[in-house]
Amino acid sequence: MRRPKLLYVPFWLTFVFLYLPIAVLVFMSFNSGESAYSFDGFSLKWYGVLAEDEKIRDGLVNTLIVATGSTVIATVLGTMLAVGLARYTRSKVMDALVLMPAVLPDLVLAIGLLVFYGTIQLTLGLYSVVLAHGLFAMAFVAAVVRTRLTGADTSLEEASRDLGAGPVVTFMKVTLPQLMPGIVAGAMLAFTLSLDEFVIAFFTIGNNDQTLPIVIYSMIRFGVTPKINALAAILLLVSFTAVIAGQRLTKIGETRAQD
Repeated sequence: MRRPKLLYVPFWLTFVFLYLPIAVLVFMSFNSGESAYSFDGFSLKWYGVLAEDEKIRDGLVNTLIVATGSTVIATVLGTMLAVGLARYTRSKVMDALVLMPAVLPDLVLAIGLLVFYGTIQLTLGLYSVVLAHGLFAMAFVAAVVRTRLTGADTSLEEASRDLGAGPVVTFMKVTLPQLMPGIVAGAMLAFTLSLDEFVIAFFTIGNNDQTLPIVIYSMIRFGVTPKINALAAILLLVSFTAVIAGQRLTKIGETRAQD
């Protein structure tokens, strides 16, 4: 039975609604003129202008530092949480507490972290953003890894213990290889979330440091330019690359786990 073609109309309308603005943004980043709204000709000059902007370079470096550090924290703690909740502590209350940072509004989480940092008298800087993003992304990593745990073969772990392997050896040799595709996917998700996160970083960063989203915010207050379009296009490329790399690594990990 063939499906009516009319059913595909909402799908394509939604698809166009989501991706047409992105396509326009990327196209306008190659504009040779000064305006972000009228195309005067093809040029790569705005990408060259970005490379010469020291403020943007510093913001990019800070963003990569924050994203890398928070990804490491979120991946390690999120994986440990997922294993603990799935294997040792089955509690709906604990599940809700672990996922709370993912469902809380960013503004509420940012204000809470700012108050907490003030209470313990922690000086704000890049490290405070790393900790904040690590907490925020940890919930997403835990959710992804726990989903992977539901499909893991527990009989292999039982066999490992029956053969005399301890908990640590069983985890490293049996459980971890099965979870690796989920861990990689969670790490890539954490990295991309931290890469373009603005609200939490804005509240928890010091006065002397700026991440790239904060730099973009300070630029866009004076109007959108092709320079900002070029910067957004680069961020899109980085995000898409991270997503594709995560998918490829996940497939490789699943293939090796099956072998």
